[in-house]
Amino acid sequence: MPKAQMDHDLRSNQLLGALEPASRKRIEPHLQPIEFKLGEIVCDAGGLLKHAYFPQGSVLSLLTVLENGAAIETANIGREGAFGLFAAMYSRVSFNRCIAQLEGHTVRCPIELLQYEFKNSEHVRDLFVSYSETLLSQVQQTVACNAMHTTEERMCRWLLMMHDRAEGEALPYTHEFLSQILGANRKSVTLAALSMQAAGLISYRRGTIQVLDRAGLEKASCECYAIVKERFDAFLKPPSTAVQGHNRGRRKSE
Repeated sequence: MPKAQMDHDLRSNQLLGALEPASRKRIEPHLQPIEFKLGEIVCDAGGLLKHAYFPQGSVLSLLTVLENGAAIETANIGREGAFGLFAAMYSRVSFNRCIAQLEGHTVRCPIELLQYEFKNSEHVRDLFVSYSETLLSQVQQTVACNAMHTTEERMCRWLLMMHDRAEGEALPYTHEFLSQILGANRKSVTLAALSMQAAGLISYRRGTIQVLDRAGLEKASCECYAIVKERFDAFLKPPSTAVQGHNRGRRKSE
């Protein structure tokens, strides 16, 4: 891959773009472009990870798989992050099934190389831990959302997240796919989609969803979308200092 193109690709993923120059120089020659089809399994639960995957336009979905074969999404990963960093830090086994949720460019990097950087670079350790903590917060928020909010609110949250990643393009999702991802029955997803379409928030035709009213969709969503987005927007920044005299402007709940 030409160097100019690779430089652009590095910047198109926030984690890769945030690496310090020395780490970036060591990692860059080993990055391999890879394409996934919608719904393709990247790694199954319990699978051995040989690479970490950095989306550059694609979206990867982490699914928790139950004994009866049912699966529900607990987090999704776009150009802000990566799948496989836990393997780079501690083990090489995936705790989740990972599938491609939105087609697009992805690059992968050998786990051994990321393990070396994690062990030898304080900057990389801080970066990977900060991202992993933020991803965990998405998992926790999704668990609460699935338990407490209506199917329509959850659909709004999910579509907003996909709309961000797809950069306004139409989303290729059927009601059946949405019901599986959200852990909701097909009928409730269909009713929610009809309600959202009647309100002028989305259009739905032949397995394609188009967001028509972004502001209206945000208003109809639960608070979970804004909370998760705020956390991911901030994960590359140093944590706020909690000492007295440095907490002006912080919310009372913090």
